[in-house]
Amino acid sequence: MDFAADIDLQRERLKGIPRNKLAIICLMNSNPPIPDISDSYLDNLLSNSLPDGPFGNSNIINQPNLVQCIPFQKNTTLVLTNDQVSPGVWYIGYFHGLGPARTQSKMISRGKAHLVSTRITVRGCATSAFWGPYCNQTVDMIGCSQPSIDNNSRNLLDLKAERRNSLYTREHNRRINILSRPNGLVEQEVASNATTLVRMENSISCSISNDSICIRQGDMKFYFLDVVNLALQFKITATNFGALGPSLICYLRHNAFPQRDLHDYSGDISHDPLVVKLPNIGRWYIAIETVNKTQTNVTASTPVLDTTCFSLKWQLTGCLNGKTGTNCSWEAYGLHRVPKRSPSVPFESYYVPTDGTASLEDSHFYLEQFLSNSSHEQFAWTYFFLDVPQGSAGALIHVQLKSDKDLNYELYSKYGGLPSNDTWDYYASRTSSSNGSVFFSLQNSTDSDMDLSIFYAKEGTWCFGVKHPSDTANSQTYMSISLQGCHRNCNQKGVCHSSVDESGLTFYSFCTCDRDHGGFDCSDELVSPNGHIWQSVFLIASNGAAILPAFWALRQKAFAEWILYTSSGISSALYHSCDVGTWCILSFRVLQFLDFWLSFMAVVGTFIYMATIDEVSKRAMHTAVFILTALLAATGATRSANIGIVIAIGSVGLLMGWLLEFSTARRFICWPSRINLNMPQSWPSLRTLFQITLEMVNKRFRWIFLLLGFMTLSFAAISWKLESNNNYWIWHSIWHITIYTSSFFFLCSMRVSTRNSSPESNYELTRQDSMPRSEPRET
Repeated sequence: MDFAADIDLQRERLKGIPRNKLAIICLMNSNPPIPDISDSYLDNLLSNSLPDGPFGNSNIINQPNLVQCIPFQKNTTLVLTNDQVSPGVWYIGYFHGLGPARTQSKMISRGKAHLVSTRITVRGCATSAFWGPYCNQTVDMIGCSQPSIDNNSRNLLDLKAERRNSLYTREHNRRINILSRPNGLVEQEVASNATTLVRMENSISCSISNDSICIRQGDMKFYFLDVVNLALQFKITATNFGALGPSLICYLRHNAFPQRDLHDYSGDISHDPLVVKLPNIGRWYIAIETVNKTQTNVTASTPVLDTTCFSLKWQLTGCLNGKTGTNCSWEAYGLHRVPKRSPSVPFESYYVPTDGTASLEDSHFYLEQFLSNSSHEQFAWTYFFLDVPQGSAGALIHVQLKSDKDLNYELYSKYGGLPSNDTWDYYASRTSSSNGSVFFSLQNSTDSDMDLSIFYAKEGTWCFGVKHPSDTANSQTYMSISLQGCHRNCNQKGVCHSSVDESGLTFYSFCTCDRDHGGFDCSDELVSPNGHIWQSVFLIASNGAAILPAFWALRQKAFAEWILYTSSGISSALYHSCDVGTWCILSFRVLQFLDFWLSFMAVVGTFIYMATIDEVSKRAMHTAVFILTALLAATGATRSANIGIVIAIGSVGLLMGWLLEFSTARRFICWPSRINLNMPQSWPSLRTLFQITLEMVNKRFRWIFLLLGFMTLSFAAISWKLESNNNYWIWHSIWHITIYTSSFFFLCSMRVSTRNSSPESNYELTRQDSMPRSEPRET
């Protein structure tokens, strides 16, 4: 994967970047990624990314439940080999800015946007029977040995090959008859009321299509099979193997090729079989190699020409009749998904048992009627299976337990397999939980309540195991399992939205928080209620600075400018009143447009007013400015570049006004018909023109107010640039004050006598002076 971005950061500078400006790429298999923003994770992330070269072999952790993140740079290459790529859907997330952030308005989210181009290349063999860099290594398929079954089938639990029935009794002096029937086993008591434990298994035995396998020492052979249902155990046995031969090492890995130093299970099957308890659903890859017994503990073996032949058998064991567990003694129930009426997101639904004891109209069911009974163990297990449909990997699983007494239950969950005390993905009880994952949350739990959520649950089969005391007759607990959009409905501090990924195949949900909260579920309070009040007062009241230029314009009878400054201050106050959640007289977009448009017009109008041109030219310039500033406010009001564009437009308007004025009032200052290229002779005329221009500017403006105007305008531009999510309220309030104050200083810099004398009257006087003396001259 090659990522190219317009981010030019050296790897050595990554640690110095604030987390709210850090840009990272995150990958995850089967569900959208959520980056971990803890200090320890980010320090480890940035430390591991410092070495040069492509990311991949040494930087990516081979754990399926962890998000793999790398920092954005100008050119980033990520290389994943076949032992790091699991089959399924891979999600890539781009994150710019980590941690809770205020989303008060688009105004404070106008940070720089980065352009990213991505190129992903996946290289593989044409069929699953080959693998390797050159697709010249074979992966053999495991078939079942029973002739009546399709030998090429790899879906072991779907087959009904070799069903074996076994009986375990707690009292061996009782006589039990087992009657074999087509639908399973029936236990019939003959002698007394003795307690018995019957284990009913569905066991499937498979082997390689050839009876024997021959491997040279130092070589490695690969096999695979698919487990499509939940099973109790998976056992590999080697037969026809000489006792004096080398050791036979077996490596197993789920959904990826095993290696000597990278595998899930391994063992020497020369004498004892390799047993995997509660294997996950999916494809299992098996690697077999032979090594000398003196080299068993050595990572790499020395190739020897000797060849060893043997036979391998695989056996997968499951339970029948809705039972599961180590001894097939625990109850297991499938849950049916019921879509909610009028859902807020497309995949909202809840789950109820499929045996008909629970109503489809109720989103919860009482737990005690489904619990397993056990009189010989202190604790029992009850399992519930559910399927997360395709396209809803961006949802969350919400589980709630509520009891009328103290809750003595423990909840274990696992994706694609049976959870147990030793193997689980997420765990919760009244006293502890697996809160170390960013995909798991246990909140608002009490002695009688348990409320947990699994964010962005993977598509496929999930199993929830309830570990409970054997005696639960005196309690009443209801359980609800649902598929929801946002965690706790954004804690009532935001609005839950749903969208689709760029492929259009997966829905995901996210929270848009209110003005005072942030975080993944809007649970982080960023501004206190008192702080919100003070910030609102500052943002609204700071627009009172518009009184200064408005009062000056009214005093000078510049009514157009007076209306412009007054309406700009009022619209800005109304916009920020709506923005902070106080009161909206119009829609937010209308108020935002008016605020920015009139603010732009106030700035440009000040520059045009400083050019004493005739009203016809002024109306033409105002019309052009109306159109340009309206386009700016409508197409991208919050762009940081707008302040520079507006000042540039105003400066151009002022310059054009002066040029028009000079061309009218000074048109009798003529240049010679021929240009004198002799520079020493042309210097006096240029010096004279500069002195005349300087004298005119000095007569027109008061320098002290002009200097103050530019100083406050510069400070306004600085405050605009310094605005961020955290300090928006203070710097934008200062922006209001300084931008209106700068307009006031620019207006005060104009000399009133110069403003009252127009260039038209001067031109009229000049024209009349050129007429004959006999005509009366107007003075």
